[in-house]
Amino acid sequence: MALSEPNVTDAMGGGFANPPRDAAIAFRAALDVMARPGVIREISGGHPPLPLSPAAGSLLLVLCDPETRVYLSPSCDKDAIRAWLRFHSGAPLVAADEADFAIGPWDELCLDLARMRQGVQDYPDRSVTLIVEMDHLAAEGVRLTGPGIQAEAYLNLPETAAFVANARRFPLGFDTFFTSDSQIAALPRSTRIEGAS
Repeated sequence: MALSEPNVTDAMGGGFANPPRDAAIAFRAALDVMARPGVIREISGGHPPLPLSPAAGSLLLVLCDPETRVYLSPSCDKDAIRAWLRFHSGAPLVAADEADFAIGPWDELCLDLARMRQGVQDYPDRSVTLIVEMDHLAAEGVRLTGPGIQAEAYLNLPETAAFVANARRFPLGFDTFFTSDSQIAALPRSTRIEGAS
């Protein structure tokens, strides 16, 4: 995946240059894509160590704090990333079945999906949110309908079956952010996936 800006190896570097302003802009982008499935937005300001993208780093900076448990997939579970996340957010790193957020490429996250929290009937919000690193994001592929979508939207997903099954479990299941370079999109569990174009 091509990255628009260099990543850092120093745990103290790679944060927002202007934290109040940059965090507000990034948080608004995160809220916007989750409210409007299929929309692709720019999100930047965070520059985490490789292989994390600037978009994924920016998301982690605005969504994580010392109470937020994070699971790093095997290719992301590197000393530099652990140190960077601890310094900038204080988020504890945990196993997949304890995570509030899980980050990595889909081919790694999907292997642990059955162990991740999917909510329970009384507390459907007690579930994991995935941050899936992608090679690219495009408004093409599967057709999306449901809350936040005026008529229809399209988004390239890493696979279809798991997300169709997830939507059928609503209100249980997981929500997903997709990140690539400095771009972000999202797929809440409430979105219906109705085929491919």
